[in-house]
Amino acid sequence: MRTKSLDKNIINVITLGCSKNIYDSEVLMGQLKANKKEVVHEEEGNIVVINTCGFIKNAKEESINTILDYVEKKKKGEIDKVYVTGCLSERYKSDLNKEIPDVDKYFGTTEMPNLLKELGADYLHELLGERLTTTPKNYAYMKISEGCDRPCSFCAIPIMRGKHLSKPIEEIIIEATKLAKKGVQELILIAQDLTYYGLDLYKRRNLAELLKSLVRVDGIQWIRLHYAFPTGFPLDVLEVIKSEPKICNYIDIPLQHISDKILKSMRRGGSKEKINELIKKIRNKVPGIAIRTTIIVGYPGETESDFSLLKEWIKETQFDRLGCFTYSHEENTHAYNLNDDVPEDIKRKRANEILEIQSQISWELNQKKIGKELSVIVDRKRGNYYVARTEFDSPDVDNEVLIDARNLYLKVGDFVSAKIIDASDYDLYAIVK
Repeated sequence: MRTKSLDKNIINVITLGCSKNIYDSEVLMGQLKANKKEVVHEEEGNIVVINTCGFIKNAKEESINTILDYVEKKKKGEIDKVYVTGCLSERYKSDLNKEIPDVDKYFGTTEMPNLLKELGADYLHELLGERLTTTPKNYAYMKISEGCDRPCSFCAIPIMRGKHLSKPIEEIIIEATKLAKKGVQELILIAQDLTYYGLDLYKRRNLAELLKSLVRVDGIQWIRLHYAFPTGFPLDVLEVIKSEPKICNYIDIPLQHISDKILKSMRRGGSKEKINELIKKIRNKVPGIAIRTTIIVGYPGETESDFSLLKEWIKETQFDRLGCFTYSHEENTHAYNLNDDVPEDIKRKRANEILEIQSQISWELNQKKIGKELSVIVDRKRGNYYVARTEFDSPDVDNEVLIDARNLYLKVGDFVSAKIIDASDYDLYAIVK
């Protein structure tokens, strides 16, 4: 017996994967709301839309398990409909139709109008910049382009997201202005490759011009850069970061490795010498900038010598923030033709070693912050603490600043001056001055 009545449909959007999927879900929910549909995010509804990730093995497994969970609920009569969209659906639609036929319908990454039609809604082109944000009200992700033209051997994103397509600056400014009017103070710029922005529209890398326009949006206090590809990095962006107070002294550059042999096989278009030169330029041009990177270990052909080189380089470079992934052997990528010759247990061991090295680096860097006063933004309250961040930290992946909340009242979105009184490897403890 159904627990929901079809004359009171509630559409529950489930988001899996990266911040780009969060953005897509928010746009979908904005369209549904404008069509007078009742929509929730990861709550209870009788119609479920699962926005999936298909990037690497672990993410694919999470997506499949989530689909199976909701299909089972449908069989039990707890929900009425299950739809699947996003990267996994784009990449494996025919296989999914065969393997999990109880899903009502699968949609790819570019089929939002068709999904809306299935849900009894129209795609409203006039809703430029309108979306239902799911992040804390003080920050929002801002996708400035879609797709990727890079030839990285390990990456399936071009298969799922297509070629690079920049949004016009005018559209981004309209969206940013609408977000600011809703109380958003921090924009986190996302794309598969920020530094490629504008080449298709303006015939030049135009990220610097976009930033100069965004800083003029009233209400926006912080602008943060994620996923800046190192090869062809537009150095004029550094001048804008340095000169514009609204742009956080923070940049996320996925470097992936440092062995020239591995970088060449990965088709990254760079070398150890070029990467080190870029890092030096960034730090010289913007003193005190926090650099975040990601590393892949266990790539085909990665020897102990390659891994030792990687470890020593990380120790020497002292990244402020670092994430590490084990290589995932993805079909239809260039690297799939290579022998996946590093055993899974060795991949995990190497990843753990990298993260242990970074933990020590982070602890040492955080100890140097004790006694300093930093401007922080309050994201939420958790137990007896307000959870805040500095301009050097992005939500969910970087350090948090914990402020004792027992004798203090702060609001989400408040900017306060906080004195750091203690630090661990990934947390700072502070008092408000």
